[in-house]
Amino acid sequence: MATLELKQITKSFDDTHVIKGVDLEVNDREFVVFVGPSGCGKSTLMRMIAGLESATSGDILIDGARMNEVGPADRGLAMVFQSYALYPHMTVEDNMGFSMRLAGVPKEKRREKVLEAARILQLEPLLERKPKALSGGQRQRVAIGRAIVRNPSIFLFDEPLSNLDAALRVQMRIELARLHEELDATMIYVTHDQIEAMTMADKIVVLQGGEVEQVGSPMELYHHPRNRFVAGFIGSPKMNFIDVALVSTAAEGSTIKLPGGETRQVPIDGAGLAGGTALELGVRPEHLALDEQGPMEGRIQVLERLGGQTSLYVQMDDSLLTIMADGDVAYRVNDSVRFGFSADRAHLFDAEGLSLPRLHRHPLAGLRRQDNRAPTDAVDQ
Repeated sequence: MATLELKQITKSFDDTHVIKGVDLEVNDREFVVFVGPSGCGKSTLMRMIAGLESATSGDILIDGARMNEVGPADRGLAMVFQSYALYPHMTVEDNMGFSMRLAGVPKEKRREKVLEAARILQLEPLLERKPKALSGGQRQRVAIGRAIVRNPSIFLFDEPLSNLDAALRVQMRIELARLHEELDATMIYVTHDQIEAMTMADKIVVLQGGEVEQVGSPMELYHHPRNRFVAGFIGSPKMNFIDVALVSTAAEGSTIKLPGGETRQVPIDGAGLAGGTALELGVRPEHLALDEQGPMEGRIQVLERLGGQTSLYVQMDDSLLTIMADGDVAYRVNDSVRFGFSADRAHLFDAEGLSLPRLHRHPLAGLRRQDNRAPTDAVDQ
């Protein structure tokens, strides 16, 4: 397939700076996801790669060749948009083969490529239907098939699942991951949904305010976020943040003072920070645990029972924390609960929001998507 390299890419609209010097390398056959909140610049960056927007400065290279002045049709890319953009009067087969028809590809060759794409996408029984007779997921597969027949060097997906319902989104995530494996293709995918990013990506690019906050594998970002923004954006439910104070540092880690006055040591390097320094403790909901002897206390505001697990939203001082518990937990709204946290899974953030270095690296961090396994962390108060 192809590689992509962005060198100091910027994009401005008059005095508004949308992309602020992005450097990025996408390896051959990699599935890379751009993720971030609305307005972070991820779709603009995608459109510049496709040639639909020009870069204000910087270089875009595909397989080492500079593409800044090359038109969209000549970059060897195929883009799948949020809108299916299918021709309503054409059949599925005609929609998928239309670009080849415009390019003058012989009819037999067009049909051969369409049938192969239909096989990959399981669209063979639907080739004679028109778009109005298709479900949303089927229409999106047709749009993807239209991209496949072009045999592009890189596939670009701009929030292609946003118009689908929850069940179809899950199904299409599975199909896109399977498609990547079958085609062995280079793919770049834009989404604001961090669950899509975590489940499909080999590499995630987290964007905020037109800048890259962090690049890494899903588990790298999950277990070793560079800063508070990445920590709060990656993971669902999002990470809890608790105001704490540094008591002391040692070779084994940092001792912090929790709300309520109790202290705990966490395996995080706080060297260079003075005692009493204000920090934020970051703990994911699954790493908090109800414990009658736990060092923290709060009152349950909301219970969300999801069957196998229950989400407890607990008010502690000015913080609303989320705790993931067993589905059969017997607590009720307004009950007071005590809880602790897994010190080995905790994070500390300084006043600038940067993550303090951990003394031990999580064994799953850095694994590619196909090697990811769900963590099974034991809680250690």
